[in-house]
Amino acid sequence: MSKKTGSITPTSPCPCGLPASYAGCCGAFHTGASSAPTAERLMRSRYSAFAVGDVPYLLRTWHSSTRPAVLDLDDGVRWTGLEILATSGGTAFHQEGTVEFRAHCRVGGREDSQHELSRFVREGGRWVYVDGV
Repeated sequence: MSKKTGSITPTSPCPCGLPASYAGCCGAFHTGASSAPTAERLMRSRYSAFAVGDVPYLLRTWHSSTRPAVLDLDDGVRWTGLEILATSGGTAFHQEGTVEFRAHCRVGGREDSQHELSRFVREGGRWVYVDGV
């Protein structure tokens, strides 16, 4: 993990916004104890990985054709909330799906957000992030 995990403990509320502890929600995906069952849960777990600074998880859940060789997170960004705006496909019955979201953050003391429509597919039986617009 990285330096950002200090404020998030296993019993902390999960950064993804679901009503569960970090360990009982996205933390289980981050440790490899289980894998995300839907594209939305993968998106939420990737948001949480940004919040806790888990670069290995982010790279592991990135499609092999679009995965960067290196990922450097900006230590000045603090992720503060996630809104899922829409989903399409991405369930146990699909091979692909999209998740539209808005991720809120603080950068240099200012509130900001990132709005994205992310594409996900199954690779090796697991959901992975392809790209976003």
